[in-house]
Amino acid sequence: MSTVTLGGNPIEVAGKFPQKGDSVPPLALVGADLKDVTLADYAGKRKVLNIVPSLDTPTCATSTRKFNAEASKLTDTVVLVISADLPFAAKRFCVAEGLENVVTLSTMRGRNFLKDYGVEIASGPLAGVTARAVVVLDGDNKVLHSQLVGEIKDEPDYAAALAALK
Repeated sequence: MSTVTLGGNPIEVAGKFPQKGDSVPPLALVGADLKDVTLADYAGKRKVLNIVPSLDTPTCATSTRKFNAEASKLTDTVVLVISADLPFAAKRFCVAEGLENVVTLSTMRGRNFLKDYGVEIASGPLAGVTARAVVVLDGDNKVLHSQLVGEIKDEPDYAAALAALK
């Protein structure tokens, strides 16, 4: 169990957060077309997992916009934005924002992802959704960089995440 904060108040996060060098467990989340998506769907590609509570919050929206802007500059890399949002809402957000370089995935099915990746908020007003985190994977799903953001309202360290891909 880890601890992060929300507005300075401690929040418990369940599971084991992946660390540099770890191989991540499999995942199955829901894509915009309501089909299950796994890491195998992006075999051989590097992956940026931008894990956010909900695209309906300013910080989550900002991180998705920033990773979208950077994704077009990356080769053999996909940015997966993982949230509790329903696929319809996530797709609507991306269309309204003109975001074409990210793939949105929902935890509506595949709730085991939250604990398997150590991002399940287990206490406080956001219990049941993900903490804010970034996990960068190589083509073989080994962790190149990971950050569990200490304050949920803060943005991740984009520079560190992107540097792991160079």
